[in-house]
Amino acid sequence: MAHILPDTPPQTMPKEVLRVFRALKSLPDTFYVWHHLAPWQVDAPDFLVIDEHGRTLLIKVSSAASDQVSTAAQMLLLQSDQKQLGQNENALLEKFVSTLKLPAEQCIETLVIFPNIHNKQANASRLERRAGEPHWVGKEIIQPDSDLAWNEYLLSTPMDGIWLEKLRQHFTPEIVIPAEMTVRPPIERRIQAGLTNHLLDYDQETAVKTDLELPGDDQSLPNDLRLNIINGVAGSGKTLILLYRLRLLYHLYPDKKFLVLTHNRPLSRDMEGRFARLEGRSPDNIEWRTFNGWCYHHWPKQSKWIEPLKLGARKKIIEETWRAHLQNSSISAHMFQNEMDWLKDQIPVLREEYLTIDRRGRGFRLSEEQRQRMFDTSLAYQLSLEKRGALDWGDVPKLLWQFSETGQVKLPEYDIILVDEAQFFAPLWMRLIQKSLNPHNGHLFLVADPTQGFLGRGASWKSLGLEARGHTHNLRRSYRTTREIMQFATLLYRLRLADEKDDDILVPDLLNMPNGAIPQIITLTSPQDETARVANEVASLVKQGFPKKHLLLLHTDGWGVKNLIQAIDDRLGKNAAFDPKDKYPGDYIRVTTINAGAGLESHIVFLVGLRLLFEEEQSLRLSDEEREELIRDNTRKLYMAATRAGQRLVLTYSGELPEVLKSALGMKAMPGCQIWKICSKFLLCFSLSFAIQGGNLSCFFSPPTCFLQDRKNLSLLLYKI
Repeated sequence: MAHILPDTPPQTMPKEVLRVFRALKSLPDTFYVWHHLAPWQVDAPDFLVIDEHGRTLLIKVSSAASDQVSTAAQMLLLQSDQKQLGQNENALLEKFVSTLKLPAEQCIETLVIFPNIHNKQANASRLERRAGEPHWVGKEIIQPDSDLAWNEYLLSTPMDGIWLEKLRQHFTPEIVIPAEMTVRPPIERRIQAGLTNHLLDYDQETAVKTDLELPGDDQSLPNDLRLNIINGVAGSGKTLILLYRLRLLYHLYPDKKFLVLTHNRPLSRDMEGRFARLEGRSPDNIEWRTFNGWCYHHWPKQSKWIEPLKLGARKKIIEETWRAHLQNSSISAHMFQNEMDWLKDQIPVLREEYLTIDRRGRGFRLSEEQRQRMFDTSLAYQLSLEKRGALDWGDVPKLLWQFSETGQVKLPEYDIILVDEAQFFAPLWMRLIQKSLNPHNGHLFLVADPTQGFLGRGASWKSLGLEARGHTHNLRRSYRTTREIMQFATLLYRLRLADEKDDDILVPDLLNMPNGAIPQIITLTSPQDETARVANEVASLVKQGFPKKHLLLLHTDGWGVKNLIQAIDDRLGKNAAFDPKDKYPGDYIRVTTINAGAGLESHIVFLVGLRLLFEEEQSLRLSDEEREELIRDNTRKLYMAATRAGQRLVLTYSGELPEVLKSALGMKAMPGCQIWKICSKFLLCFSLSFAIQGGNLSCFFSPPTCFLQDRKNLSLLLYKI
């Protein structure tokens, strides 16, 4: 069976085109077929066919009926002004090919198919086929027992990979990535051919186009919603996939109501800005929110909104409550806060339910007596908040759920909800989202990186109330960053979490990444020197001609963010730098916290204030379990932050550099057994593939989900350019 995108034909497809779709799908798996989808590109061929050698065929399907057929002799005799059969289809194909401006040595064959007319009748209705004109073929070719073969209409000469990409950019504009929307390093050969934009790869395109069809309003889904989940490594294009799927769905269903959610403001604003760049505007029926912002926007009018406590004020109340109720126990203040946050992320439970609730993956055990005390203390904390007339952020979704359950608020209803960075979404958040989906034809689309979030902490999609089996795509190839940056991030992850199970993370395909600069680390004597040095480095880069928007600074501390912005403005002028939480995308230097950096990307990234993370882990107030959990969470933050970089990563550290950073950066040799332990984990994640190339047997490693990189394989021609 041929590889065809989309795999399921749109319901609006004309019956003649549908018949051809089914015939093409039944071709051998050496064929790759694209059905034209872009609703904004009306005058285009219906299908693009490429075989394993790179030979191409553009197809236009005619809806002409047999009673419209006249022989060429009859047309001449009657001198009719009526357009000849196939004239419109010929003109469309010729115009489409002419826009490609192909060199003489690059040729494309074109074909008009008449599914309602016999082959002899169709060809008898044209005087002659001049060189370069489309072939014509009747309905026999789409019949299983046909004597006509598709290979007969393919040129013997394959098309060069660069021109294949240009053809794809014209035929599938719905997956073209403008150069300014990616941090991929430029490739000289592509630039020489006039190609600056990029394409989603085959796996990404499959994720965009799978299950695009929504049932009608009179049809109910068997499981109340249509679910698609994309698990991808950092830089695999998850956000782009979400945006491109949104654009297609918006054009296919312009009357539907859409909601796009993420967990932080910089990413939400960045996504809305990129979608407006693609679409030319931000449509009114697409709502862009952070999850907490969405809760605030739909808060019931009869219940006054109370601004949640800032972190410092909240921590003070937590410690007061802990001292009053748990100080003489083995439960630390950190454990209490952690457990309380976890409880608020669940659907509200009673005491009896909490005593038996599954806590796997929590990082520490609690006996029944400890659970009793923990629950009592959480009630005391809430009472303390009520006395102050205060809330914390964990109360926001919890209260909205209660308002919804008691009828105080009617949640808005959406047809399609798309969630970016879904690994950070709590079970209660997901349940609220599901309550807001149209119960008859709702569609939920999630993208996540399991390495960064909850999936490595004993949780699962199932624990969020979602059945992921059969609805998930895994993407292991990173396009954002370089091999050196990804190697550093992954090695640092492995060194700090050596006992992490391989199932807990999605291992990137390191062997198919471009090379680049080795991550650089700058050591300073104090945080003040660190701020000054980073500001000087940034100012120097801008003066060398680097665009401000290509610089992203991630600090471990909110005060550090403010100090960096001030230092940069002092050197480059007012408003040279902003926190993207406070401003929509523009030509400025982005400076924000590591926590707010998830989902962002940039050509050059600085990680600043790392000493705070490492010092926090060494606190004497932490128990062994708390320290282990903190190291795990900080490691995930570092992995996420490092992989925001597209071409260059710079780390700064004030004080003596930790040994683990030295090892990850290759500044200190590791024992041979440790090197083997780390490397073996990588090797186990790759399968050994063999390919016959030019008669010689060669072997190389490739991820099991990727196509073999045989030079005969089409994926090499299309995407490894």
